[in-house]
Amino acid sequence: MPWWSWIVIWIALVAVSLLFYVLLGIRLYRQAMAVLKDFGAAATKLGHLAPAGAAPLAGELQSPAALPGAAVFASPAQMRHDYDASKSSRREDRRQRRIQRKHDRGQPQSLRDLDLN
Repeated sequence: MPWWSWIVIWIALVAVSLLFYVLLGIRLYRQAMAVLKDFGAAATKLGHLAPAGAAPLAGELQSPAALPGAAVFASPAQMRHDYDASKSSRREDRRQRRIQRKHDRGQPQSLRDLDLN
């Protein structure tokens, strides 16, 4: 075999390998763009949620126990207290709405709804 045929073979091998790397790069670029597009769609879908470090709105006072994940490290007594406090708060809110609704309709109030204490 003449010496120039080896050169032609090596040039062909280098050209094929460069073509392979170019095609691999194009494929990786397209996959990366698809992943970034999915991330963008997820970000817009979750964009309406408030960030975790955002300041609370006026009237929303958050205690450290009210932050997400704080229950994991809180004592059971503290969590029981928080549960009972929120339960009684919800009960009182329902009571106040019931009193207001009956007042708006002109209905008589029940004795348990009147604050006689």
